[in-house]
Amino acid sequence: QEKKIFTVQGPYPVIRSLLRARGWVERKLPGAGRPLCSACPPDEEEEEEEEQWDEDPDGIHDLMSCLVRDQEPYFIWTNRCGAVDCRLLRQDQVLNHYAQVGAFTTKEGLCLNLRNLPWVDQADPDTFFPRCYRLGAVDERQAFIEDFHLTAARSLLKLALESAGDVLTGMEQPLKSGKGPGEHAELGLGEGGQRRVPRSHIPHPMPSTAGPGPPLPPQLVEEALQVCEQHLGSLGHQDIDGDPPSPCMMGTDWDRFLRDYYRVAYEGAGLAPSGAQRERCRALLQRLAGRLPQLGMEGDRSVWILKPGAKSRGRGIVCVAQLEEVLRLAAPSGRAGEWVVQKYVERPLLIFGTKFDVRQWFLVTDWNPLTVWFYRKSYLRFCSQPFSLRHLDPARHLCNVSIQKQCGPARGRHPRLPPDQTWSCRQLQAYLAQVGRAGAWHQVMVPGMKAAVVGTLRSAQDLVRSRKGSFELYGADFVFGEDCQPWLLEINASPTMAPSSAVTGRLCASVQRDTLRVVIDRRDNPTCPTGAFELIYKE
Repeated sequence: QEKKIFTVQGPYPVIRSLLRARGWVERKLPGAGRPLCSACPPDEEEEEEEEQWDEDPDGIHDLMSCLVRDQEPYFIWTNRCGAVDCRLLRQDQVLNHYAQVGAFTTKEGLCLNLRNLPWVDQADPDTFFPRCYRLGAVDERQAFIEDFHLTAARSLLKLALESAGDVLTGMEQPLKSGKGPGEHAELGLGEGGQRRVPRSHIPHPMPSTAGPGPPLPPQLVEEALQVCEQHLGSLGHQDIDGDPPSPCMMGTDWDRFLRDYYRVAYEGAGLAPSGAQRERCRALLQRLAGRLPQLGMEGDRSVWILKPGAKSRGRGIVCVAQLEEVLRLAAPSGRAGEWVVQKYVERPLLIFGTKFDVRQWFLVTDWNPLTVWFYRKSYLRFCSQPFSLRHLDPARHLCNVSIQKQCGPARGRHPRLPPDQTWSCRQLQAYLAQVGRAGAWHQVMVPGMKAAVVGTLRSAQDLVRSRKGSFELYGADFVFGEDCQPWLLEINASPTMAPSSAVTGRLCASVQRDTLRVVIDRRDNPTCPTGAFELIYKE
């Protein structure tokens, strides 16, 4: 009569325990349920099947479950969005998924739909989402090739200035709150705060047999200057419909240009720009910085990250530094979004020389009006090896737990890094305070993550199948630039609740508890506490 019957499918002992404590009775599922549709393939969800444990030594819950086996559940929590056909549910049945969320929970969907953001919001996705292309679509494949060329040309200008000892003003991603002890070495900064990329950080995607050799001719710098000047001009005349500019670069022999660029970036070949060229490089990069929000984070090694379009947990992801290698690995297969390629954040914020990302939860309780809750607790996932662009292996660059648990511990790993490779966001805040950046979390990182989440949801809002009796918890992954600005990597449906460490065990239990506060307790008492959830957006 009180409609307190629930069903849980998947490894969620915390949800079961919390609902039973509220007086709910579980109706156990005999099977996995009916598939919803092909719009939500299992690959795009993150939750891993695990052996379920259930504390019911006396069989009381089994007995209660038998008594309600013919009753409809009023609260349904599954780890697959297709486990239940929501079209068959009554209005008073609550489900923890929406249909057709692949518009933002797959890498392909995110790549495609964030381009719509300027039409629905006064926001630029290039300020929080590294540029991305679907390599199976002919026009996007060509756009990526042009982007790679332009990125290499900009990188050559940066390397030309670096070779002459010039400071790249405006692209060094200056510290927001001063410099703390050890921070220069941490962030790859040289004397006076100027960034220097040590030779140990230069990637070697190809064997070098000839050595650096003599400096390459100034004509190479001149070509890069001409390309970037043309690009800047095209940015100034960009069509109002937002089409990406396609500068005229017909006179450039790109195969030769890239070979020479690779020699400079990867093999240490020298550049000898003239004084006039250095001035033009500096002025041109300054002007480009005002038009290209990603100019700082993209670095100067032209590293890109290649991802399967609809998989989670880091499966199939590789970092690549050569155009030919990207195109070879993602050979045309007939489906536009099978592979996406994205600019790699070459200048991430590091902790003790090691890359990390942040898993940030958020909750959607309605799509019309869009209602978004942001969780004030999150956790960090560290790589197991020190960050280096010299080596592009997953142990240094992919923070996914499922990837890192396959990697052995690094020799010489910093003693203050956690053995289980996770920190809470409180530990991150304490670290930032120690290095003189106490305000970065609340002033830069959190506001940036909130804006990215809301912008992403707004860009996909018209594509999700809304349902009043549903809600969904998502896990967004962010990496941060040296300036602490967040860059959204992906958003996961069914984020894992597996306690892989003491930190995740505590925080995953906490977010499940507070989710039930928002979606169950608040229905009866709108003023009840919502734990660490903060309502950040409601249309």
